[in-house]
Amino acid sequence: METKTPSSNFIKNIVAEDLASGKVKEVVTRFPPEPNGYLHIGHAKSICLNFELAGEFKGRTNLRFDDTNPVKEDVEYVESIKRDVQWLGFEWDGLFFASDYFGEMYERANVLIRKGLAFVDDQTADQIRETRGTLTAPGQESPYRNRSVEENLDLFARMKAGEFADGQKVLRAKIDMASPNVNLRDPILYRVVHAHHHNTGDQWCIYPMYAYAHPLEDAIEGVTHSICTLEFEDQRPFYDWVVRECEMKWVPRQYEFARLNLTNTVMSKRKLKLLVDEKAVDGWDDPRMPTISGLRRKGYTPEAIRAFCREIGVAKSYGIVDERMLEHFIREDLKLKALRTMAVLQPLKVVITNYPEGQVEWLDAENNSENPDMGHRKIPFSRELYIERDDFMDNPPPKYFRLFPGNEVRLKSAYFVKCEEVIRDSEGNVVELRCTYDPETKSGSGFTGRKVKGTIHWVEATHAVPTQFRLYEPLITDEAEDDGQSFLDHLNPNSLEVLEGFVEQGMKDSVGGDKFQFFRHGYFNVDPKDSAAGHPVFNRIVSLKSSFEV
Repeated sequence: METKTPSSNFIKNIVAEDLASGKVKEVVTRFPPEPNGYLHIGHAKSICLNFELAGEFKGRTNLRFDDTNPVKEDVEYVESIKRDVQWLGFEWDGLFFASDYFGEMYERANVLIRKGLAFVDDQTADQIRETRGTLTAPGQESPYRNRSVEENLDLFARMKAGEFADGQKVLRAKIDMASPNVNLRDPILYRVVHAHHHNTGDQWCIYPMYAYAHPLEDAIEGVTHSICTLEFEDQRPFYDWVVRECEMKWVPRQYEFARLNLTNTVMSKRKLKLLVDEKAVDGWDDPRMPTISGLRRKGYTPEAIRAFCREIGVAKSYGIVDERMLEHFIREDLKLKALRTMAVLQPLKVVITNYPEGQVEWLDAENNSENPDMGHRKIPFSRELYIERDDFMDNPPPKYFRLFPGNEVRLKSAYFVKCEEVIRDSEGNVVELRCTYDPETKSGSGFTGRKVKGTIHWVEATHAVPTQFRLYEPLITDEAEDDGQSFLDHLNPNSLEVLEGFVEQGMKDSVGGDKFQFFRHGYFNVDPKDSAAGHPVFNRIVSLKSSFEV
């Protein structure tokens, strides 16, 4: 992968200062997803930030799975995350799991108990929540808060041994129930969960809370800059407390940045999972999903996503990025790479009455007018063609330059044709156009006898490849997700349009991931999941033009 330097930002400046001052000798970052779903475009920002930051300073980045909740986690998600990180172009220096450290986390919890800084609480989850207090009122101490060290050590060991049911007991830190930071009001460290774990099996029935586990993981791995999103800023005092009071040898530092928010885009894994579970989409990799696998299936490239992540930068304040900015970068990436061909999405048959029956002529066409190195291809031309249905009108408005009765247009890379007759079915619908062509007007012949104002695309009928086209709009149409209605009520009913049409014969053997620019329609990707040999299915990645400017 080509290495590019991230633009300057406050985290990069901190790293540079830490290296210059000798505070750290080597930069170590980490990307720590929980394997409870597929990664989305917001995670891509964090991936790029952590890997590119360490790469610029010749440091290391770990991929670590924060697998502390066995009820929601699965090997499927682990494998999908590894696949996505590699597809984006990054390789981790270490591959770790939070569950690798469960033994040490348990021992560190015993350190806290011996220091009188943790206790076993018998209160229910509801009772703990009710006594937490508010932003303006202190919490209430648990009646079990002053158990002896010996009793707490015994109860915690019995929790580990499986003597208690789920929710019957928890281990809590003993900090300050009157703290203005609610996160320091005796937070839960461990809970009882009798569930099979994807990595440790049935070895454990107590599991650490993320807020307790995360700082320990960073300390164990020697992470120098633990980069989190802003919602963890209030957790930083507890992060530092855990590292300090658990007496970790290495002291990592946490830094927060604003997560990515994209217009008309769901960024909650819980909601994305709901879409999958309710079959509102075709799985996690549905091209309408903002998941990395969905973007990949739609046709986005890793280069475009990395360029987008660099452009949006790293900030300390929240903002919403226009989705058209992401679309801009895929256009920029594909405009010199994609083969430019012709496809008819809503076909209307054209018969050229003065073209010899049975004759097929092979015409020359550029593969990409902006990239001469892509060369040329041969396309067939004969008496029968398909054009777009909306390239013909019976009674056109002013300045309509496509086909209508008596009008002449150029067929791209071919000839001038003139509409002579319109064939209709019994209900008056147009089913066929009969045209004549001028053999003197062949594209590239230097013909200068007259000009036409319209050029339309086409596909020759006898060699045309029948195919399906999938056109996408945003899955949600507004931001009103929490107005008392179900999130699913806000789905766009027009987010997917399926059309049956034709592509050029040269695309018959296209395989999943092949990308094309279809004249006038946009950029398309061959669907890797639903395409079959000789029968490609095309997902539109993005239309050709946007009003967005970077």
